Amino acid sequence: QVQIEESGGGSVPTGGSLRLSCVISRDYGMIKNCSAWFRQFPTNEREGIATIDYDGTVNYAESVKGRFTISRDATTATVYLQMNSLKSEDTGMYVCAFYTGTCYVGTFGLRASPFEDWGQGTQVTVSS
Repeated sequence: QVQIEESGGGSVPTGGSLRLSCVISRDYGMIKNCSAWFRQFPTNEREGIATIDYDGTVNYAESVKGRFTISRDATTATVYLQMNSLKSEDTGMYVCAFYTGTCYVGTFGLRASPFEDWGQGTQVTVSS
């Protein structure tokens, strides 16, 4: 079973920045895979924020384009989410997810259903 551990959340003022990290415990750099960050609400509904494919192709939700950057380090099996110009509506539990295969593109690619493995999340709170 894949284990996923997130870190880097915290409380920041509006306009601040955070960098989230997600370590994935498997042969991350050896297989085709899709990794992503989701924001999870108290209702357990999940909103796709960004995905990154095995070849580095990225996909973002419209609400974060130009502010957030997803990246990966295959050697350390780590996926990052750099969050800049944070807004109060960015507040939430950020969860890392993973599945073996190729990422889908566009809005379709930000759905939760293809993702098989999930972390516990890290809380981000942006105060105005």
